[in-house]
Amino acid sequence: MFEIAGIDHIVLRTTKLSAMMSFYCDILGCSVERKTTEDIGLTQLRVGNSLIDLVVVDSQLGALGGGAPTLTENNLDHFCLQLKPISESGIKQHLLSHGISVDDFSKRYGAQGFGPSLYIKDPEGNTVELKSQI
Repeated sequence: MFEIAGIDHIVLRTTKLSAMMSFYCDILGCSVERKTTEDIGLTQLRVGNSLIDLVVVDSQLGALGGGAPTLTENNLDHFCLQLKPISESGIKQHLLSHGISVDDFSKRYGAQGFGPSLYIKDPEGNTVELKSQI
């Protein structure tokens, strides 16, 4: 039997590559790990020990997944990014300074147990949970 150690990567399909890269890199602090050629349409972003793959819908790779995500046809429910220790007010202030709507933190259970988290939306409407370490 094997054990899962954590999230390796997630793949998000997009029609808004520039906006998605700005959101994940400039606002959330990911960095570009690797880009493939334009016809394949894959950009991989480093997020801690994991990757977020952004796949352009009208690329060779993106076409394999069908149509573009919409407000009612997202390609996943949500995913959670675990943050290094930071105050709740610090997280909110950062997000608000980038025009991102935020709600109040709630205590939710995740891979590291219970902790404060909140939900935000990326430019494609995917729900991103940000979970703070206590």
